[in-house]
Amino acid sequence: MQNISPAWLYPIILVAGALQAWGPPMNHTLRVSLENPWLASLVSFLPIVALLVCLIMCLPHPLPSERGLAEMPWWAPLGGLVGAFAVVAGLLFVGMVGAGTFAGLTITANILMSLVIDRFGMFGMQVHEFSAGRVAGAALMVAGITLISKF
Repeated sequence: MQNISPAWLYPIILVAGALQAWGPPMNHTLRVSLENPWLASLVSFLPIVALLVCLIMCLPHPLPSERGLAEMPWWAPLGGLVGAFAVVAGLLFVGMVGAGTFAGLTITANILMSLVIDRFGMFGMQVHEFSAGRVAGAALMVAGITLISKF
């Protein structure tokens, strides 16, 4: 996949982003139906786990090497837990603030933190310096979510 131009990936990434907007309202409805937010979170994750188990059973290779496991940073397996926090937040709060505000806040926070991650090369990412364009884009995101939240 490293030989694929990122431009070919953009439509898939855009679809993934659009589908992410569906998650919090769907999870909110699940929480309302099940009443218990923790049970709703578990039910929300079960299809993902089932799908991944099926994929691993059907496509078991490549398996991790001893070296890869030994060199893996301690924080690498925690990405799912971090993502679960966002799912639970959506489950609990999207009904209170609305899908637009919730998505705007999470996306804006995501963009701002992504700029910090890029700037400092956190989590093994390549360093991308702050630039006037990046800072302006971040400011526009903050301005946009301010308008979405107020109106």
